[in-house]
Amino acid sequence: MPDPAASRRAGGTPKPRKPRTGQEPGKLGTGQEPGTGREPGTGQIAEDAALALLSNGELEIQGRLVDASNATMYCAVRHEGQQAACVYKPVAGERPLWDFPVGTLAGREVSAYLVSRAAGWDVAPPTIYRDGPFGPGMCQLWIDVDETVDLLALARRTDHAGLREMAVFDAVVNNADRKIGHLLPAPGGHLYGCDHGVCFGEEYKLRTVLWQWRGRSLTDRSVAALTTLRDCLKGGELADQLSAWLAPGEVRATRKRIDLLLKNRVHPYPPEDWPAVPWPPI
Repeated sequence: MPDPAASRRAGGTPKPRKPRTGQEPGKLGTGQEPGTGREPGTGQIAEDAALALLSNGELEIQGRLVDASNATMYCAVRHEGQQAACVYKPVAGERPLWDFPVGTLAGREVSAYLVSRAAGWDVAPPTIYRDGPFGPGMCQLWIDVDETVDLLALARRTDHAGLREMAVFDAVVNNADRKIGHLLPAPGGHLYGCDHGVCFGEEYKLRTVLWQWRGRSLTDRSVAALTTLRDCLKGGELADQLSAWLAPGEVRATRKRIDLLLKNRVHPYPPEDWPAVPWPPI
């Protein structure tokens, strides 16, 4: 997904993401009454319903998010009376990268979602891999953000539990591109993140704007989530799911990162031989 920082308020504060398509697509919902398909207080469609809708629904492209480095389509998805907005990134539109195999970014986004869900972090929005108008690719639920949130101020906070869990999630998936503009604060208070295509590299290449907890002890909640992930990767369903998208060495490296975090029980330090912050950071 594109960096919402491409359009800034006066003073340099990035706006929460909006579709950049030349026109403003209409917002889509499920058409359901409260309590029948949306998470209470969030305005977002419930997770299992979202996965079913993304998997089975008909995609209608409403525009292209022009600030994205890879082909990224803003779509409506409809199925059996339900509808929502989503992002569709076809594999054919992925830009080749020197440090990631060609055609693997969509699968990495799916893998990030699987890790996020298994740990109970819910950092990544519901994400699936499916066919679409431009071939197979990643399809992810669009998150309507709280536009009153100052993203620069949010990214600097040290007292935000969801932001701190996102930092641990990024360490697990080895996120090489956590920018301020990739933070998606939902109206109900939950914090999502987007653009997880450059994750799961075997070499340590964590690049993030969330270094404020480096060297500090992990929270009990994070330790519990990491323990759950470690158990899930001991030959369970998660291990099989990740193996469908990642190379064997990448799955092993993910296990090692989890083991290292549990052994030391501290937030990692920046790499010494790799840029610690993505550019541009917003």
